[in-house]
This record gives sequence, C-alpha cells and structure tokens, in this order.
Amino acid sequence: MDLRDTDDERAFRHDLRSWLGGVLPALPSKPPADDWPARRAYDTHWQRLLFDAGYAGVDWPVEGGGRGSSPVEQLIFKEELERAHAPYVGVNFVGLLHAGPTIIAEGTPDQRRRYLPSILNGDEVWCQGFSEPDAGSDLASLRTRATRDGADYVVTGSKIWTSHAEVADYCELLVRTGDESSRHHGITWLIMPMDLPGVEIRPLTTIAGSDEFAELSLDEVRIPVANRVGDENDGWRVTMVTLSFERGTAFVGDLLEAVELLAQTVTVAQRTGAWSDPGVRRQVGHLQAELDALWALTKRNVSQAARTGVPGIGGTVFKLAYTETRQRLGELCLSLLGRAGLAADDLDLLDGSGPLPCETMVDDWLRGISLTIAAGTSQIQRNIVGERILGLPKEPVVMPPATGHR
Repeated sequence: MDLRDTDDERAFRHDLRSWLGGVLPALPSKPPADDWPARRAYDTHWQRLLFDAGYAGVDWPVEGGGRGSSPVEQLIFKEELERAHAPYVGVNFVGLLHAGPTIIAEGTPDQRRRYLPSILNGDEVWCQGFSEPDAGSDLASLRTRATRDGADYVVTGSKIWTSHAEVADYCELLVRTGDESSRHHGITWLIMPMDLPGVEIRPLTTIAGSDEFAELSLDEVRIPVANRVGDENDGWRVTMVTLSFERGTAFVGDLLEAVELLAQTVTVAQRTGAWSDPGVRRQVGHLQAELDALWALTKRNVSQAARTGVPGIGGTVFKLAYTETRQRLGELCLSLLGRAGLAADDLDLLDGSGPLPCETMVDDWLRGISLTIAAGTSQIQRNIVGERILGLPKEPVVMPPATGHR
C-alpha cells in the first residue's frame, strides 16, 4: 500500500484546492436548518457549481456523466472538501450516492439519459424508500406491496426514515412483488415520482429537533413498469450493487469532521480545567489513536479498491468501528460540558474567555447515537462481520413461544 500521491494525484489535489479557494468565499450564508426549500436551493446551487467545474460525480464513471476518478482521487476529493469546510452533498445525497450509481449499473439506456444528468447538475433531488415501520435493519421483511396492473405497478404500504422526502422529486423505492415468504427474492426496485396521486408525506421530528426524516404513506400509487430498475423480484441484488459504489470512502467526511471535533474537545477541556485530569487525557489519547487507525483503514480500503476494483471487507469493519468511536467522542464532549450540556445554545464562561460550543457538541452527541443505528445497526454489522467475514455460524433463530392451552 503506497500512501504517497502520484504526480497526477498531486496535480488533481492542487487544482481542486485552488478551485475551492476561489469559489467558497463567494458562497451565500447557509440557510436556517428548518427551512428545507432554502436548504434545497443552497445544496443544489453548490451541486451546480461542482458540475460546471467538472467535479460533479467525481466517483461516477465517464459513461454515467461523471469524472471517472480512481478511488484514490475520490479520497482526495472528499478530504480536500472537508478540510476546506465546503458544503456537504446535502439534500440530494440519495441521488448522488445511491440512486444515480444504481441507474448507471442497472438502468436502461433510456433511464440513464433521463435521470443521470438532472442528478449530477442538481436539477432533481431524490429520497430513499427502503425502511418500513416493521422492517428497518431487517430490510428483507418489507411489506409494501406492488401489484402489476397492465403498464403500471399499483403500490400500497408505508416507508419510514425517508430523508428529505418533503423536497424530493423522486424516490428510490423497494417494494414486494413476490409472496410474503419470498424474502430477498421477491423485492423490486422502482423509481417513484413524489408528485403521484396517493403519496402522502408526514415529517418526523427527531430527538435533536430536526425534521429531515418523514414517513411515506402510499395508497394505490400507480408507478409505470418502465420505472423499474432491473428485473422484477431482483431488487435485492440491485440494492447490493448500489452499496458497492462507495468503495470505502463513504465516511471520509465524517471521519475528518470527528478529528476536528476531537481537537475542539481538547480546547474545551483546557478552558474548563478538565485537562488536568489524567482520565480525560487518557480518553482523548485513546480516541485519537482510534481515529488514526480508522484513517489508515480508509487508505487501505481505497488502495485495495484501486488495485483490485473490489471494495473488500473493510467497509463493514470501518462502519462498525467508526460509529462506535464517534459515539464515545460525543459522550466525552457531553461529560466535559457538565451542566452546560443541558443548554441548547452556546454559553459564555464567567472568565470572559468566550462561549463554550454547547450547541455544536450536544448536537454531535445526539448525532453520534444515530450513527450506530443508521445504515445498519451495530448489531447487524457484528453479524455481518461474524458470518460473512469470519465465517462463524449464523445467529440461531429464536422461535416465539407457543400460545394456547394444551
């Protein structure tokens, strides 16, 4: 594994850094967190800037309209954007990271021509309709039913934890087209326009006060069969194809953000006098070592993908280790704030040294909890590592106790 940039990679980093230095100061201020139409406008404006500069879809193949960069250049791209504090991919992360790559790999030529350009240039926003109230981590138990009726599928059911549904134009939707016992083999992947009759959106408010998630109710929604990606009942395989596109770089921005948060935590510890506690310094040292190890694992995953074209097993290991490290970092932040952690806003210290970043650190603590749940809980990740990587026996199925009188 050679961690040094090649001449081409150094040139790519230099050009990107120069472009960011010129464009970021001219960006407007970020809109309020609860103004979703304004956030959509802000995020899609940033996407258009990337598109016009040739940086949109840096990890998409050229035939999909992207840059066709190597996994190493993808890592450089995300690293430079995070270090420059550039905007995140934002409300269209589903379109750019999931739906677009899926259509590239599994869509028809007509679907690629229709949807890919508008995802890349920011014109259209997507959301994800995978999880259901009774099918979260166990996605194969989903029950939203799609029945074929001529040239349409008629879809009835519900989805939950649908990010940014209220500003989305399309939804990547998993539905059951096989019988209830078909599990993975009876799922189909559909493109659902969000303005179809029968689609109802109900925002959900999280513990952090955000309403970025929603529940979708689908009542006999008619989706054209032409909107199916892949074959009927083959949606599980299509979904697994989606996940292979990230090549171990999915959490790079989050990881670099955690490094900055740890540095901010040290500053808070020093200002509050907690830095004199050997236990606090020990926790910081352990967290720094874990983040360093995760950065090395990221480079290993990217190096492997560049060499073999296969993401390998490192992504699952990284997801499990990173999210739990991030949760411990959030707990340390909260412990250092003490009673100030009950505040929703930054608080000034009595010594006149300026405010404590209470709002940022409390929000990050709450987000750290969600990271061990989103995209597969830690329990599910441990099962994947144990069964698929280490080859351990599958977890036994526990049958419910029998009911009734004998």
